Amino acid sequence: MSELTTMREAVERAVSDGDRIYLAGFTHLIPYAAGHEIVRQGISDLDLVRATPDLIYDQMIAAGCARKVTFSWAGNPGVGSLPAFRRAVEEGVPNEVELEEYTHFGLIAALHAGAANLPFAPLRGFIGSDLPEHNERIARIDSPFGDDSVYAVAPIEPDVAVIRAQRADRDGNAHLWGIQGEQALAGLAAERVILTVEELVDEATIRSDPNRTLITGDDVDFVVHDPYGSHPSYAQGYYGRDNEAYLEWAEVAADPDRTDAWLDEWVYGVEHRREYIEKLGAERLLDLDPDHAYATPVDMGAYR
Repeated sequence: MSELTTMREAVERAVSDGDRIYLAGFTHLIPYAAGHEIVRQGISDLDLVRATPDLIYDQMIAAGCARKVTFSWAGNPGVGSLPAFRRAVEEGVPNEVELEEYTHFGLIAALHAGAANLPFAPLRGFIGSDLPEHNERIARIDSPFGDDSVYAVAPIEPDVAVIRAQRADRDGNAHLWGIQGEQALAGLAAERVILTVEELVDEATIRSDPNRTLITGDDVDFVVHDPYGSHPSYAQGYYGRDNEAYLEWAEVAADPDRTDAWLDEWVYGVEHRREYIEKLGAERLLDLDPDHAYATPVDMGAYR
């Protein structure tokens, strides 16, 4: 049974030191507000899991939240590297981090195995790659049905997944459109799920378009209404990507002192996402407003 609450309370109750945590969202709907709340609460020793860890994991690593990063491709999309991630790996600053690296499909296959309660997932990937030499959770196996062989990945089963969607009802039934990424798999694979949304709607809205429901309340523990919770990434149909923020982070994160100052101002220095958004200012948010492009309605039929 899911519970409507604040981000602060959801993180307090769902996330603990040492957890394996998956902040989902591919390109858009990245749960920045959840990551910042984890930083504010000083939660540490985490295994941060994510396909394409970007700025949010760089910020969490800089804040000392991580002991390990499980990932596939890490970078500042369209800009370059992740300086804090690199410092942690190369210099142990602010602490050393262990790495568990996959290809995108390898990580998603491992997540699928976790979601389906399978001991492993087979895949054609990794042939010709040296990743299996550095990741003991990737193994080559013989086919039980012939003389072929493939690679297999062990399941990824996070303690906590943070899923972000455009809208949901208070029971945690969520509509998501645009790039769906691995959001549903992360939710199904995880022990506890925080669902955070741009908009809270009534049950009738969700029922009016059931095919858009990506995750249901049965798999959600906490529902958080957190507008602009994905900034500086985008939320399809709600606001665009703040490219200025991605460029700014590349400069800030290159300097440890500037990184600490940024965290002090934009994470520790605000109480919650609403204060962060107010500090960001209306003009910057208005610049992110997309034009409208409505999908054509479908007739679901009303059956007696």
